[in-house]
Amino acid sequence: MKKYRLSLSCLLLLTCIYTAYAQKSKDGWQDLFNGKDLTGWKQLNGKATYEVKDGAIVGTSVMGTPNSFLTTEKNYGDFIFECDVKVDNKLNSGIQIRSLSTPEYQNGRVHGYQVEIDPSDRAYSAGLYDEARRGWLYPLDLNPEAKKAFKKEQWNKYRIEAIGTSIRTFLNGVPVAHVIDDMTPSGFICLQVHAIGNKDLEGTQVSWKNVRIQTSNLKPSPAANIRIVNLIPNALAPAEKAQGWSLLYDGKSVDQWKSYGGNDFPSKRWSHNDGTITISKSDGSETGNDIITRKLYGPAFEFEFDFKLTEGANSGVKYFVDQKFNSGGKSGIGCEYQVLDDEKHPDAKLGKNGNRTIASFYDVKPADRPKNSVKKIGEWNQGRIVVEKNGTVTHFLNGYKVVEYVRGSQEFKELVAGSKFKGFPGFGLSEKGNLLLQDHGDNVSFRSLKVKEMK
Repeated sequence: MKKYRLSLSCLLLLTCIYTAYAQKSKDGWQDLFNGKDLTGWKQLNGKATYEVKDGAIVGTSVMGTPNSFLTTEKNYGDFIFECDVKVDNKLNSGIQIRSLSTPEYQNGRVHGYQVEIDPSDRAYSAGLYDEARRGWLYPLDLNPEAKKAFKKEQWNKYRIEAIGTSIRTFLNGVPVAHVIDDMTPSGFICLQVHAIGNKDLEGTQVSWKNVRIQTSNLKPSPAANIRIVNLIPNALAPAEKAQGWSLLYDGKSVDQWKSYGGNDFPSKRWSHNDGTITISKSDGSETGNDIITRKLYGPAFEFEFDFKLTEGANSGVKYFVDQKFNSGGKSGIGCEYQVLDDEKHPDAKLGKNGNRTIASFYDVKPADRPKNSVKKIGEWNQGRIVVEKNGTVTHFLNGYKVVEYVRGSQEFKELVAGSKFKGFPGFGLSEKGNLLLQDHGDNVSFRSLKVKEMK
């Protein structure tokens, strides 16, 4: 009788456990942390300590060790991930997703997408970084309003939606970053404790709790009207199309471009093979063969482009190009986003205060660039020009805001008056103008040319 009662009790207990589990997993969520120990996790690279305290994973910084990663033993491809995070104000951290560690890559160094945990005044939390590879993919200069979402010295809720080539991040319910990329479709998830370079920071901590994941029947959050960074060349994601973006070059056709002063795409020195529009190097006797869009853009628009320099190269991307100005047979006249090898081309040292360096408003206003914001020669840089209805113009380089001015403002007039464009009345003030890719006699390539007109 006792055995029967014991068996019945066990059966009831198992039924209750199963029922509770079924209820818990009904919405598809699976706990990655059991609240008691680190089952299902392993540590890679650095020697920071990880332990469980009060139902949370607590990482503690240690001096003299590289970045440390507590990683899942399983890999994940498409998923929705959530957790709560609290971090000391002096410690940087992150959540790795779709990350890898292989002997052939920097002797096993963890690399891949990292969702930032940043309590500093820079406030890049939930921005997207590419650990040990490409650096920042989505710094929060692209979404400055989202800098307000992080709560210092409090628990913060992170949500990451990695579905196909789309990676979206949310912080305390606020949409922060959206990147389209296909470099790594699957990998493990890590909880990072950043390396420290100051003994005073030793013992600073970051904590995670309520760590969970969905891997099936994924339902992404509603579309958000934030900046989308698409790293797949010459492609538009459905979310970009919904925001009004269109391609000016799809990797094949150059029908939307023509020579400056002509009606056709140039037959020499310009090519459009292998998904790029490329100007070849001149022998020194031929420059000024610019190409322009057939359509005029303004008064408000965004123009995005990738560019790749060769050593010592000079070029430019111009906007509000006005063909009424006589260029004297040289490049068309308009506002210019400078494209230049600052290290090897002498033009970088000319002008005033560096206003001829890469991403500057050429000869008018210099770019204020963070360290390491420029890619190496031979790598692709991403440029972006934003012209707002109120006349504000902004230059971005690889996601960083580097130039801002207001067309027609007193500052603008004074800067132009001190530039090589002072002899062109109304310079930069046309309501509309062509977009232009410049031939300065050097070998430069362009791709992923896309535009959004703002009504």
